[in-house]
Amino acid sequence: MPKSHWPARKERLPVRAVVDTNVLVSALISSIGTPARLVDEIRSGGLTPVVSPAVLAEYEAVLRRSRFDFPRDCVDDLLADMTGLGLFARPDPIADLDLPDPTDGPFIALPRHAGCAIVTGNIRHFPKRAGVEALTPAQCLARLSGAGDAA
Repeated sequence: MPKSHWPARKERLPVRAVVDTNVLVSALISSIGTPARLVDEIRSGGLTPVVSPAVLAEYEAVLRRSRFDFPRDCVDDLLADMTGLGLFARPDPIADLDLPDPTDGPFIALPRHAGCAIVTGNIRHFPKRAGVEALTPAQCLARLSGAGDAA
């Protein structure tokens, strides 16, 4: 059958992105907000999180902080999903950037290495000079629904 007669593909292809810790915190704070919908996309296969050992360690450290008091099983489930559904990479550390938050280094190294965007609630922490595309959770959801460019 000639290529022009192949049936159109109906299913969505998964999009890859690094998910900043603040998005996961927001998803656990409110199950009805945009960050929670993004986590739903991860769990349904519409978004593949890109993770590294450093990023997973930060997820664990932040989500288990006593000040948040998130239910242990909710944190366990979210960490298991980010680990089990994630695409692993081991980027080299980045030391040459003067960042608004110096702990964001792994969250710049990883999308640079993987060639994907970072989804964050703190766009200003990822200046253009960092060399990564930063999307808000709403922008990422728009791309997943086909309303924006592919990430």
